[in-house]
Parts: sequence; C-alpha cells; structure tokens
Amino acid sequence: MHSAPARQSRQAGIHPNKEQSMEFGLVGLGRMGGNMARRLARKGIKIALNNRSHEVSSAIAAETGHLACATLAELVAALQAPRIVWLMLPAGEASETALTALQPLLSPGDLVVDGANAYYKDDQRHAEMLAAQQIDYADAGVSGGVWGLDNGYCIMFGGSDAAAARLKPYMEALAPTPTTGWLHTGPVGSGHFVKMVHNGIEYGMMQAFAEGFALMQNKAGFDLQLDEIAELWRHGSVVRSWLLDLTADFLAQDQTLETIQPFVADSGEGRWTALEAVEQGIPTPVMSLALMMRFASQGKNDYAAKMLAKMRQGFGGHAIKEGGK
Repeated sequence: MHSAPARQSRQAGIHPNKEQSMEFGLVGLGRMGGNMARRLARKGIKIALNNRSHEVSSAIAAETGHLACATLAELVAALQAPRIVWLMLPAGEASETALTALQPLLSPGDLVVDGANAYYKDDQRHAEMLAAQQIDYADAGVSGGVWGLDNGYCIMFGGSDAAAARLKPYMEALAPTPTTGWLHTGPVGSGHFVKMVHNGIEYGMMQAFAEGFALMQNKAGFDLQLDEIAELWRHGSVVRSWLLDLTADFLAQDQTLETIQPFVADSGEGRWTALEAVEQGIPTPVMSLALMMRFASQGKNDYAAKMLAKMRQGFGGHAIKEGGK
C-alpha cells in the first residue's frame, strides 16, 4: 500500500524507485545544513534534499550525488517508510512553517529531527503534536560551524531510545569519529537544552577573551603584540581552546580591527539561557552579563549612556560630548 505523498508525487510526474530511495531527507541547506549534506556524502550516505531555493538543492545534489527535491511532498515521496526527515532551518517561524507543512505528508512511524537552535520547550510542544499522529520526534543541538565539514560536528540530541537507535548511523557519520562528538542526552528537549547551555558558556568565554585582549591592546608602554600572545597561549596554557585558535588566526592578519564595527548579534539561545537561570534560581552572572554586553554592542545601551552623561552634568557640572546618535 502506497502512502498519500507517494501517490501525489506520481500524479505530479515524480516517480520514486529503488535507485532514488534515499536514507533520509534533509530540509534546509544553509551554511551548516549544506556542509552536513556534503559530509554525509563523503561517508557514502545518500539523502534527499530540499531548500527554499531549489537552485541550492540542485547544486549540492550535483556535487554530492544526493537527490534534489523541489517540494516537501517530493522529498517525502523519495523516502521509504518509516522515514526520517531532518530540519536544518532557522529556529522560530521558518521551522514552525516547515513542520506545519510537513506534518500532513508524514505517516505513523516516521521520525522528525529538528536540528535548528530551537527552544527546548518548543521541542516538547512539537513532540506532543506529532505524537498524536504516531510520529516520533528528536531534537538535535549541532555545534561545529563552518569547520564541521572537515572536522565533524558535535551533536547533542534528545528523543526516545528508538529514535536514538535509528539516528545512530548518521550521528556516527556526522561526528568527528563514530565514538566521539555525539550523545543521546535524554528525552525530547534535552538536546536543545544542553545546546542552549553550551551557547551560554560560549558567550561567557568569548566575552572573557574579548575583555582580556582589550586590556592588553589598550596598555600603554608595553607595545604588546597580541598575535604573538594569542599564539603563545595556544600551547600549554590553561585557556587554550578552539576560540583561542580562531583568535590567533585573525589577530595574525589584523590586530587593530579598525574596519570592524563593534556590533555583536545574539542568538535566541543566549537569551533562553538567562531566562532558564531565572526560572531555576541558579546564579549565572558570567553568561548573563555576556548577553547584556551583546545588547550594549547593538546600540541598546546608547540612551541609558546619554542619561548617565546628563545626570553627571546635572549634579556635578561635568561636561558632556555633543553630537552622535
């Protein structure tokens, strides 16, 4: 008996066959999703691809041997049941829209994986929604950025034991090695919860490096070579890390950073980490203040700073700088 999506696809001129049948479907081929597709191809795993721009799907399919699908219905039809569909879309509206469109195309026994930087409470809601249709759900926090293609991704995922067993071969292929870099963290929501905390820690580490190098850059009289210091700390120091490796790389090219605007975006995960700390009553001052500093870099501290300047002028007659924003 064929599923409704398969019948619809044949009516539309799509003819899935054994040769076309892919191991799972990947929706969203941005920087991370696209490179994940490439890494899977290197491991001999063939998947179906879908992206908002079909040109991107087609280009990656031509490069990797994967199957480009113009629509979600076509992607679902290319997969043998029970299917796995992995979403690598921006968290929020894009993921919600795709999941809403995907749900009626799926069948009992299928598995949806959300690999976005989603809020863990949304995962729990999505899992409950899909469970009513007997569709399984897993949430995967993926770290590794643009380096994951060559070095492998760190993946923390939540879901049932059955879902974990189905995903194991793909986790082994995407991770740095089959036995390192991936972990079934627990029930649905736990993967993105762990990734949320991971990103909160990342905020704090980045802020500490930025403040420390700013102190050294501003110190008169020593003529400190920041690139040499960063390279020094990479070897044997207790602060050696991948973030320090990246810092050493860009400081070797440019120490002044004069062409860079002092604007740092923040992801939802930094905010969720701070909110979680409040909900649990657990003090996380470093992570929370790092988030606040990102807000400040975005101009959200400008009005408050102007007020401070006016108050100092009011009580002490201190001069203020005119002009600017």
